[in-house]
Amino acid sequence: MKVVLPSPLADYTAGRREVEAGGATLAEVLADLDRQYPGIAFRVADEQGAIRPHIKFFVNRGMVRTL
Repeated sequence: MKVVLPSPLADYTAGRREVEAGGATLAEVLADLDRQYPGIAFRVADEQGAIRPHIKFFVNRGMVRTL
């Protein structure tokens, strides 16, 4: 699926703002992103797997608050 990233996270993806990642859940998509772009998951989720307060995820135009 297509993942659109904010500019600050593009540092992890060699400047790309749109990347592809796979997974059936948001957690799986984030894990796939982290496999492809190491370190990106820690920027958006904390050690307990909770989405950091300043990060917003949208799936099909609806905001999601949990992985």
